[in-house]
Amino acid sequence: MAITAQDVNKLRQSTGAGMMDCKKALVEAEGDFEKAVDILRAKGQKVSAKRADNATTEGSVFIQTNDGGSVGYLLALSCETDFVAKNDDFQGFGSSIVKAAAENDATDIETVKAIKLSDGRTVEETVVDYIGKIGEKIEISNFIKIAADKVVPYIHSNYKLGVLVGLTGPVAQAEEIGRDVAMQIAAMNPVALNKEGVDSAVIERELAVGREQALAEGKPEAMIEKIAEGKLNKFFKENTLLSQPFVKDSSKTIDQVLKDVDKGLTVSAFKRVSIG
Repeated sequence: MAITAQDVNKLRQSTGAGMMDCKKALVEAEGDFEKAVDILRAKGQKVSAKRADNATTEGSVFIQTNDGGSVGYLLALSCETDFVAKNDDFQGFGSSIVKAAAENDATDIETVKAIKLSDGRTVEETVVDYIGKIGEKIEISNFIKIAADKVVPYIHSNYKLGVLVGLTGPVAQAEEIGRDVAMQIAAMNPVALNKEGVDSAVIERELAVGREQALAEGKPEAMIEKIAEGKLNKFFKENTLLSQPFVKDSSKTIDQVLKDVDKGLTVSAFKRVSIG
């Protein structure tokens, strides 16, 4: 059976596969369109299995918020090479997934993967097909959802780092400060919102380090615990968001900057996701 350019283009539009791959699939399927689609999907599965152990250290983050700005969704789509990550097709693919995640109010990676798209395939199946198309491993490496009175998104200029900040309180005029806080999180990478949110294992480690440093400096035994606690408090100040000095005005903490906007305004949650 003669395979026409129109046949090839139709299959390409349907699957997103390259023209030569589409032509080969149609030839193998003897012109049967549905069989050709199955052939291309099988190719994606084979490539996916072959490259399953490959590292995905490149990629991009994608963010979507709901219409009211009270819920934010952040998805990290990882790949093997920076060349693929910068491709417009990859960027469009990631944007379409996070949009579907927002429309379906997904809560984690597994619920994102299970979303059925307009063509009847799940996101997971579509990712496998895409792997066959580009020939390298692609995976949804992270997905987070935040809900608050106002969720402010921020993506760093290299698209490899994204932040969601959830603000609670009077948020009508909070867009600008929310972005400033998001940029602070991107730059300073706080470990928690406040000291109450720091993991107990982290606290114990910091105390242990403080004790070891004090002993190494020859401090009196009776002072060791007090010195360690002082170092821990310094750690809280430098590494918990609300206590951190504001990067634009180090004379104020983030908490003070928020209170300058409105005494009832605060950050209730934040997430920072990076690739690589």
